[in-house]
Amino acid sequence: MSETTSPQNPEGRDDAILPFAVEPLDVRGRAVRLGPSIDTILRRHGYPDTVARLLGEAAALTVLLGSSLKFEGRFQLQTKSDGPVDMVVVDFEAPDRLRATARFDAGRVAAAGARAGTAQLLGHGHLAMTIDQGSAQSRYQGVVALEGQGFEEAAHQYFRQSEQIPTRVRLAVAEQVEGGGQAWRAGGLLMQFLPHSPERARLADLPPGDLPEGHALLDDSANREDDAWVEAKSLVATIEDHELVDPTVSSERLLYRLFHERGVRVFEAQGVHEACRCSRERVMGMVRNFSAEERRDIVGEDGRIGITCEFCSRHYDLDPAEVEAEIAGGPQG
Repeated sequence: MSETTSPQNPEGRDDAILPFAVEPLDVRGRAVRLGPSIDTILRRHGYPDTVARLLGEAAALTVLLGSSLKFEGRFQLQTKSDGPVDMVVVDFEAPDRLRATARFDAGRVAAAGARAGTAQLLGHGHLAMTIDQGSAQSRYQGVVALEGQGFEEAAHQYFRQSEQIPTRVRLAVAEQVEGGGQAWRAGGLLMQFLPHSPERARLADLPPGDLPEGHALLDDSANREDDAWVEAKSLVATIEDHELVDPTVSSERLLYRLFHERGVRVFEAQGVHEACRCSRERVMGMVRNFSAEERRDIVGEDGRIGITCEFCSRHYDLDPAEVEAEIAGGPQG
């Protein structure tokens, strides 16, 4: 743990989560920078640029949210919508494993144009955030309606309706060109207002638009946000996208720029790396759940069962006879 009094470590550390606290403003949060991990994920599938940016944002948000887990478990972000990108799935397996994939209609993505943003690509549907500790009893899911907003606003909506914690999220994705090569980068910052007094953390009510004309609020103070939170939000609103992804601007340096007048405390950084959960055992577990007829249907013309992981593109080539033998001789499930 260290107090940031100057912009230490000017070179940004990639694939790392940096927790921080600004105690005078009663805020805590995390900053994340993804480099080789997100570049590996995005280049593996050769996504169009607009889809890559969308999935990069989803990955940064998932790491910001999933890294708050205090136990070994999995945080998953998943969308299902009617937009050109109809499904996004990002898994963060605590404390440091990340994988992600997106499903899209290539024609609709091309028609949307090179400037299409996240909100346009997602369209309408829902975003689900699931915490899974390994059993059905310890599974929690929050759902947010997608109504033409991007991931930042969807996250704000989730915290307003589910956690009721004043929260601000910033996300950015860019493709860096350096030394004749290109590499994807993603970054994000999550900040929450967590004062000791619950009353101070109360979210401001929406303006009473249906109040009859001539009637004033009896006490407008109940509708005002805490001054410390207003200040913190104003500072975070000054973040430029490039500050979240620039490899020469570390998370420490960004936090110093934002909060040096108040004093910001940073804690030990946590690394992140790209890693898939797939394995032959998991694939066999999936196939075992198919009916005998379904297993026959997935046998290819070459007489083999071929299954490709949607996350890491690893291909599993299975012999149907060996599959049936394993199912007959192994545990059923």
